[in-house]
Amino acid sequence: MPYLVEILLPVTHTRESRANLDQLRGELTESFGGATLHVDSPAEGIWDDDGEVERDRIVVAEVMTDDLDRTWWASYRKELEARFRQEEIVVRATEIERL
Repeated sequence: MPYLVEILLPVTHTRESRANLDQLRGELTESFGGATLHVDSPAEGIWDDDGEVERDRIVVAEVMTDDLDRTWWASYRKELEARFRQEEIVVRATEIERL
């Protein structure tokens, strides 16, 4: 069964952030044959953090893969958390059916 893997990434308007996104795109394209990054319409995340409202803007990166190597994705998530200086980056997978 094929999967759609989505990575929710923080976005800032700095050269470092753009370089990180370009690097991610290259890595995913090399590993999976292609990637889609929704960079022109970032989403806004909002949540409660011990009574304080937190906000961030996120870009979604997507890849499709026939196999889901959970160990690889867990390791890559940790690498991205360090690169983007985040406590947690969400990486999620959904089984898909091609129509």
